[in-house]
Amino acid sequence: MRFQVAILSALTFILSTTATRADWPQFRGPGGQSHCEAEGLPIEWSETESIAWKVAVEGTAWSSPVVLGRQIWMTTALPTLATPEEAKKYLAGITASVPMPLVARSVTLKAVCIDRDTGRLLRSVTLFEVDDPPQICKVNSFASPTPVIEPGRLYCDFGTMGTVCIDTETGKPIWTRHLPIKYDVGAGSSLILVGDLLVVVRDGCDQQYVTALNKTTGEPVWKTDRPPIDTPHTAYKKAFSSPLLIDDGGKKQMVVLGAKWIVSYDPDSGKQLWCVNTGPSFSNSSSPAFGHGLVFVSTAFGGSNLLAVKIDGRGDVTDSHIAWSERRQVPKMSSPLLIGDELYTVSDGGVATCFDARTGEIHWAERMLGACSSSPVLADGRIYFFAEDGKAAVVRPGKTFTLLAENQLDGRVKASPAIADGAIFLRTDTHLYRIEK
Repeated sequence: MRFQVAILSALTFILSTTATRADWPQFRGPGGQSHCEAEGLPIEWSETESIAWKVAVEGTAWSSPVVLGRQIWMTTALPTLATPEEAKKYLAGITASVPMPLVARSVTLKAVCIDRDTGRLLRSVTLFEVDDPPQICKVNSFASPTPVIEPGRLYCDFGTMGTVCIDTETGKPIWTRHLPIKYDVGAGSSLILVGDLLVVVRDGCDQQYVTALNKTTGEPVWKTDRPPIDTPHTAYKKAFSSPLLIDDGGKKQMVVLGAKWIVSYDPDSGKQLWCVNTGPSFSNSSSPAFGHGLVFVSTAFGGSNLLAVKIDGRGDVTDSHIAWSERRQVPKMSSPLLIGDELYTVSDGGVATCFDARTGEIHWAERMLGACSSSPVLADGRIYFFAEDGKAAVVRPGKTFTLLAENQLDGRVKASPAIADGAIFLRTDTHLYRIEK
């Protein structure tokens, strides 16, 4: 009987990698713009309502879940924190000004796999064991970049601590690489796949570049340095945005927001196509949205600004291709969401705003939530917003503000959700939820 159960379990695990249901393979889902065609999602939930399952997840991380077939994968980190005395000694040798540093003696970096239907833990794979890891900011985690998944392969990145590809059937590593970078506050940029290339963004204090690795071997295919950043303060050179792949009339572009610059690349060669100078902006974390021939980007510190940039330029198009800009209630963390002719944002303080995407005219702005870090999602014809305190708001898209529901779960929420198969997969600081009718 035990032998039969073991065979059935193994067969189920193998079949899970070839399932054909709707998936969520990367940060902000298919296409990277937080759009989902799922139907039948709930608009109301709580700890006792519309929860199919809730499972504890070991460690702490702000990376989002990715979904393929019956597998849900997440990265996580299990740090051994330094004592106050050890941290004080360590920080005495650090010259950079890092707000709220978190110092660890060591950290174990893992990938965990959850069964999509049952919430059962399928795998817990140790990827790296790191002694004396680089310090991070307390608002960050040691595992914030979201992985990307495709049939049979999961790609994970932990900044300077390592990049790895694993076999999703066996959990064994296929290749690993180390691309050292100095952040002082931890990594944040997520990975994307472009054909046979795995694109990795490295916008650190010491160096800033975008590179593409061969997804089969991990070997570098191209590497392109960022435009120059004229500042003596190395902390003002870092950024944490994730790439967005767009289609410009049949021609691919890949837009990556860095410190001071928005840059578009040819994803196959790494050649820079155009760039826009955003001024003294740094620590930019949100990812772009695209539509109507415009890329929408939100800068963070040094002067927050929401910009709409025309994508048909070449070279430095700062003076010619900015269609409109807005400085009110601009999010530093979450990414903009484009739905038809309207662009939606939610500020770090929880103010949601609806813009005319072509002109920048504000249709409405409403304070719905408290502090927000995760990006809003369009699913089942509704917008889902999630706040850090576990509160969520569901809004009907349109030029008139219509709040459909407000919901509350336990725990902190910084990770953006994944939506697939009529369910919302939401990660808190302690658990993963499957929310569905």
